[in-house]
Amino acid sequence: MDIHEDPSGITLHADMPGVNRERLNVQVDSDGLLIEGDVELAMPQSMQALYADVRATRFRRSFTLSSELESAAVEANLKDGVLTVRLPKKTAYQPRKIQVQSA
Repeated sequence: MDIHEDPSGITLHADMPGVNRERLNVQVDSDGLLIEGDVELAMPQSMQALYADVRATRFRRSFTLSSELESAAVEANLKDGVLTVRLPKKTAYQPRKIQVQSA
């Protein structure tokens, strides 16, 4: 899991191979973020796995969120097995440029 912060918010990238959108749960409230996923290992009925790179079929992480973040504006995207969650900062906490006037 990679977490990056910039002036406008936090971006989280989580590798979730084998987890599809239907088996993914992303929940946010005022002070927490929860990410859960189930790996779906599709195999024909006549086959039996002898070895698999996936050690666990269930993924769960939770985070405590800062009051600086706008929990109502969180966005999540799953593409090519990578979950991207964007947590924007509240406007009051984002840097703003002050224009300097000539005297």
